Order: sequence, then structure tokens, then C-alpha cells
Amino acid sequence: MAGASRSAKRRTGRWAVIDKVLRAEHGPLLCGIDEVGRGPLAGPVVACAIVMPVDMRAIAGVDDSKQLTAAVREALAVKIRGRAVAVGLGASSPREIDRINIYQATVRAMQRAVAALGARPDHVVVDGRPVASLGMPHTAVVGGDGKSYTIACASIVAKVVRDRLMQRLASRYPQYAWDRNSGYATEFHLEAVDTLGLTPHHRRSFCNKQYSLDIR
Repeated sequence: MAGASRSAKRRTGRWAVIDKVLRAEHGPLLCGIDEVGRGPLAGPVVACAIVMPVDMRAIAGVDDSKQLTAAVREALAVKIRGRAVAVGLGASSPREIDRINIYQATVRAMQRAVAALGARPDHVVVDGRPVASLGMPHTAVVGGDGKSYTIACASIVAKVVRDRLMQRLASRYPQYAWDRNSGYATEFHLEAVDTLGLTPHHRRSFCNKQYSLDIR
């Protein structure tokens, strides 16, 4: 038990640096942004912008969403949204991704998420590298969803929202198993595309030219 306790303290302690420094430099309303769904063949890219309270301890178990099980993410997302000062969500559709490319579509999803916050943040922290076209001052942190508590919270909420959306779409297009692959290029998904063609929710610019372009 003592070892587990020390491990939990180490995980919690890593959140104490980046967000604290940025709040001291820019103000208490620090907005973390993360996106989910840049790589799939189908579905939107979804971004979450979130402001977490300064005077409350980190929620136990928060981590990079990719390191968590679906059930844990679901439970944490409820806690995060219940505790957040503000939450904004933004998305960019497959059609928009095809029209302007995934990078610009991701930026638009981030901008929409910040606009949906309902509060102007003092500063923004994003996962990855600086985003020249974001249109707002920000700090970029490579691997930020494992280093910034605020980004990690945004990562979890964005992942849960997108997974739920893909599950709903899966009920309309069960042949592609989006409830299991979230639109990513699994062998099953690729075989379904090869056999059945593309749906309105596929990103044509992501799909191999050999696939049928018929809309089913």
C-alpha cells in the first residue's frame, strides 16, 4: 500500500509545474486545449477547451486520455466537467477536413472550442507545437497531455465526446464497426470500405484511391 501511495503522489506531483508557471505569468484563467481524431478515416476532429479551477486539487486518475481505458475516461469526464470553470467544444466535419486539410480543420475546431467557452481565458496552453494560425497567444507543450493537468482534462473530455459520437454513427452504419474502431483504419474497417464503399462520414482525402467513392 505504501508503494501505491508513493506512486500516486508522483503522478499527482507532475501536474504542479507547467500550469502553475503559466498562471503566475498570465493569470488564473488558463485554458487547456486538446484535439482528438486527426488520424481516422471517418468522423470529425473534435477539440475541447477547458478552464480548471485554481483552488482545487487535481482529480485523481487524470492522465493522457490514450493511457486510460474507456470506462475510466467516461468516469473522469463526468468529474472534470462537474468541476471545470468553463468547457467549450468544437469540431470540424469530414467534408471540411477534405476541403481545407486536416491541419487547418483541427485549428478551426480548436478556435470553435475556445469561442464556446463563454469566458475569455487569460492564456491558452495547447498540446504539441505552436499553432501559427490559432489567432490567440498560447503556449505549446510537446506531450502536453502528459505534462499539463489542464491539457489532460481537455484530452479526456474530447476523447469521450468523439467516441460517443462515433458510437451513435455506428448504429446507422454498423458494417464499419465505428463503435469499436472510432473510425480508425483497422483491418476490419478497411475491408468494409473496400467492400461497401464510403459513407458521407468518411474523409475522402484520407481514403486510398482504390476504394469506391459511392455513397451508401
